[in-house]
Amino acid sequence: MHSYRFSPKAAVTQKLESHWHRRTGQYNVQRGKAAGAALCSSSGKAPYQRCSSQDSLDEQAMVDYFREVEIIQRSGDAETQEDLQLKVADEGEQEEAWLMEAGLATLFDESASDGEDGIVLLSTLTRTQAAAVERRVETLKQTLRKRNKPYSVPDVREIFKPSPASQSKVRNGVGPGAPGGGADAETDINLEVSFSEQALIYKEGLKVTQPQNEADDRLPDFKVSQDKTGQTRVGDLSAEDMKKVRRLVLIEMSALFDTCGIEVKAHKALKVKVRESGLFGVSLSTLLEQDQRRIPGTKVPLILQHLISHIEEQGLDTEGVLRIPGAATRVKAVCHELEHKFYEGVFPWESLKQHDVASLLKLFIRELPYPLLTVEYFNAFVSVLKLPTKKQQLQALNLLVLLLPEPNRDTLKALMEFFQRVIDHKDRNKMTLNNVAVVMAPNIFMCKGFRSKISEQQEFAMATGTANIVRLLIRYQNLLWTIPKFILNQVRKQNMENQRKMNRDRAVKKLLKKMAYDRERASNKQETTACRGFIRVQAPQFSMVSMAVQLTEDLKASDVLTRFLSQERTLSVKREDLCLYEMGGNIKERCLDEETYIKALLELNPSAEWVIKSVQH
Repeated sequence: MHSYRFSPKAAVTQKLESHWHRRTGQYNVQRGKAAGAALCSSSGKAPYQRCSSQDSLDEQAMVDYFREVEIIQRSGDAETQEDLQLKVADEGEQEEAWLMEAGLATLFDESASDGEDGIVLLSTLTRTQAAAVERRVETLKQTLRKRNKPYSVPDVREIFKPSPASQSKVRNGVGPGAPGGGADAETDINLEVSFSEQALIYKEGLKVTQPQNEADDRLPDFKVSQDKTGQTRVGDLSAEDMKKVRRLVLIEMSALFDTCGIEVKAHKALKVKVRESGLFGVSLSTLLEQDQRRIPGTKVPLILQHLISHIEEQGLDTEGVLRIPGAATRVKAVCHELEHKFYEGVFPWESLKQHDVASLLKLFIRELPYPLLTVEYFNAFVSVLKLPTKKQQLQALNLLVLLLPEPNRDTLKALMEFFQRVIDHKDRNKMTLNNVAVVMAPNIFMCKGFRSKISEQQEFAMATGTANIVRLLIRYQNLLWTIPKFILNQVRKQNMENQRKMNRDRAVKKLLKKMAYDRERASNKQETTACRGFIRVQAPQFSMVSMAVQLTEDLKASDVLTRFLSQERTLSVKREDLCLYEMGGNIKERCLDEETYIKALLELNPSAEWVIKSVQH
């Protein structure tokens, strides 16, 4: 059973009922046959009346939250599953793990293999990012000194001594003096300047006030100013560049919390025995291994995709579709039947009731042996609302989403998209943003091992906090799955520096010389074309191997694709499955946003090549 202690004497827990989900655009699955008649609620309760715009997460909302908690406890799911045992890292252990994850193990272990990469990474950091690294190096050093252990941690003053290059970061738009660093309107999101640098400017120039909860229709309409070089979404970059992104994001996230004076203690999970096959109570990685053997490239568990599709197909207009629970005994029986028949393709989907499907969806999330938001970053997610402004809270969530392992991030996105489609039908199903967030929060955050020793007051505070975090994840999901430009610029700088180092390596000097000669010969024709105002676009997957496109100020990636499709008339690939890629130069590979202006991007990456490829969704 869950170790969370429900408090029946609290006034807000006296009334009951339940909530849930909505669909994923990217993760389509084969839909089954439509069921016959619309399904009715299995409970005899009166219809749940709620207007589409609530004042805030008020007392009634908290009634719904603790009602869901009681439903979860009564369901008695995972009775035989071992509780997740958590441990707070020992003094110094957290800093050591952090430096390793950030690719900076060489700062405490001279034998570490990331030496050269670590030096390059350090050279691209902003002052707040450098301060975050310095703080952890110094803490580790002090810990080792206390233990009288020999250590090889360098003096932080040597690592971060001021240099003309670091001072120039401000002028180059990385540091706090960059245009728009602190002067933006509260609803403008600046992705070009480090979030932690923006937070420092805010802290130094303004008094901090704690924001109040807003109603559904009063959450700010945050907007990102148009960037001619295009937005970069999760999945647009190569695995090699994403590894660099993740390291920078970890440092930036820590710098943001440090700047705001918020300490986040990371947990680590002690090893527990989990199921090695099946559907419920199985880790995401195991589920995806099973599913990818059946459908290569699967990114979201097939069982979750089928549950979502079934609700979308038949239940989006059902009142209280994610709020009213299914019959507990029936849900358990269906769960057992799914375990035996799902992969055989003989499960009778047409016999399912909508509220039972929603309950199975919640059960799937709750029974994951490790939290969807991960043990490592669970406390960071919970701490997001301690940041002083909504903008900073969104920036922290953006960084945390990027830090999640790929299976967790893709599954979370599928859920957020599904929730939004449920909300789109709120006039009929009575499920507003607040309604969905309040009832989903305990299913996402009520993880074993996290709540065994908290007071009733902490219990209530966590309820309102986690519901607000789910609200933000749903409402701003398009922004949260975007890679900030300042992070991408730091990746570009690392790649350029790595290229310079490689060019200086004597062992490859001859090879590089020959490659340069061959490249020069091959590009002479291309350069001549570019000089005349054209770019050459490659399309090796298709019959038209390449084409010349006139370069103008207004040329966008969408225009290049349109030109290609007009000439490749026999193409069987759909337009939405094609992407123009920026390749080489200071980036490994990047799928371009269709609104990207090619000339502006060419100025940022003069050595880039342009390739059209089909995209695997």
